[in-house]
Amino acid sequence: MTRAIDTKAEAFPINPHIIATEGAPIPAAVAWLGGYDGSAGPAINLSQAVPGRAPEELLLDALGRAASSPEAARYGPILGDPALREALAADIRATYGGDVAAADIAITAGCNQAFFVALMTLAKAGDEIILPAPWYFNYKMDCDMLGIAAVPLPCRAERGFVPDIETARALVTPRTRAIVLITPNNPTGAVYDAATIAAFAAMAAEAGIPLILDETYRDFMPAAHEGPPHAAFEAADWRGRILHLYSFSKSCAVPGHRVGAIVAGRDVVAGVEKVMDSLQICAPRTGQIALAETLAALAAPRAAMRADFNRRAALFAAEIAQCPGWEIVSMGAYFAYLRHPFDRPGLEVAEALARRFGVLCLPGSFFGPGQDGYLRIAFANVDPARLEGISARINALAEAFAPAA
Repeated sequence: MTRAIDTKAEAFPINPHIIATEGAPIPAAVAWLGGYDGSAGPAINLSQAVPGRAPEELLLDALGRAASSPEAARYGPILGDPALREALAADIRATYGGDVAAADIAITAGCNQAFFVALMTLAKAGDEIILPAPWYFNYKMDCDMLGIAAVPLPCRAERGFVPDIETARALVTPRTRAIVLITPNNPTGAVYDAATIAAFAAMAAEAGIPLILDETYRDFMPAAHEGPPHAAFEAADWRGRILHLYSFSKSCAVPGHRVGAIVAGRDVVAGVEKVMDSLQICAPRTGQIALAETLAALAAPRAAMRADFNRRAALFAAEIAQCPGWEIVSMGAYFAYLRHPFDRPGLEVAEALARRFGVLCLPGSFFGPGQDGYLRIAFANVDPARLEGISARINALAEAFAPAA
């Protein structure tokens, strides 16, 4: 005889912070493509920042060797393999200048984990973190899960979505534990100039809090940008000013290997070590071993990828120029933030674009309140041949939304 199961009676209580946290938005958006019939051509996924290419051959070879080595199957140092920490320190010095050393670096399982670990190291439930809005949704989710208040720093279209220092200063309270900047920005693509970053670092230092500087996309600066992204690492006291986050996923095309990094002062790194030991013990070894071997040699391919993505940006901009009423409000070498012309919520616009015309992007509402007029496009994922002609699908949406005669 089969016993009836009372699922309600057997349900366990769930952390209320988890219950109150919004669900993962990417899977919800991807589900829209399930209703697409293919009539407008192959589906085009512009929703997620995923490299649309394989890793370089030399990195693939190194990954193969590392994966088959006994060493990759063992635990590694909590803060990461020394060879990769040394290699990243050298890469940062070459990119920015300054005196960054391996001891300033902790390797994590991707940049999402880097932020989560940094957040746990710096703040506790009831504290506040200032987060630019529109925000990267996973960072807001992290705050919500940990009971940390994400205080929105409004970034406005008329400023190109670059945050204002005085607005940020007014948000600092005795409960503030850090201020976050993401540049080049996700979701808007906005690139913050060196003077803005310096001003925020100085303001954070005056307030006695760190500036968490997420530079996941720093290898994809716009074509017009020359020189280092900023000079923060050249300051003698940078370890008391900034906490830098980085990801190998995009620039080395290895998101599945989950390798990111935190660069900070030794006190922060010591705290990170405690969190990592409890959370992960160590980041995955295969990617660490292979990247340590190849990172310096990947400098030229990374530069070539930047040039390729900037060409895609120009192509995408040319396509949007053919779409009446649409406007690129902000754009970098990976993302574009578009204002749509419809008197409808962005969620409805994005879902219709996916279900009817096979173009998947994310609505601005996924990145916080007040963003219904926008869509985020991750154009760097897509081969140029797929981007060409996308204007026809976007314009067809306007026809579909037009009232019947």
